[in-house]
Amino acid sequence: MADDTGTQSAADQAANFAKSAADRMRNATEQAQQTFNDRVVEPAKRAGEAMRQGGQQIAENNQQIGVKMIDQAEQNTHEAFAAMRKAAQARDLSEVMRVQGDYLREQGQRSMSQAREIGEMIVNFGRNAVGAMRGDAGGEGGSQRTGGE
Repeated sequence: MADDTGTQSAADQAANFAKSAADRMRNATEQAQQTFNDRVVEPAKRAGEAMRQGGQQIAENNQQIGVKMIDQAEQNTHEAFAAMRKAAQARDLSEVMRVQGDYLREQGQRSMSQAREIGEMIVNFGRNAVGAMRGDAGGEGGSQRTGGE
């Protein structure tokens, strides 16, 4: 009987050792899985979400620029028709020349202003995109420029 007790004790020890080894392997697997999720899966999800939001922001920015350009074209058309009306109502050739000169000068200034406005929009969109890639909430912190530069 001493042999049976010794055999059973050895079998119990082997079973406990195997159970302990299986528990350690399960824990190690769970820890590896969690580490993989934390270091690979979650960052990949965040990067994918950032790319989706970036694409959405690009589409919105393009829409804003398109609307602004249409608004500017509409303004330019109204100004051109107003100048044509003035020229049609002119009493002599010198008045027509003055109306045309005024229109050309104003249109040149308007074109420069409109180009500057579109350029500022593009620069601000770029700043915001770079800030978002860096993880800033509103672009590059306090470095946003405003007003007529």
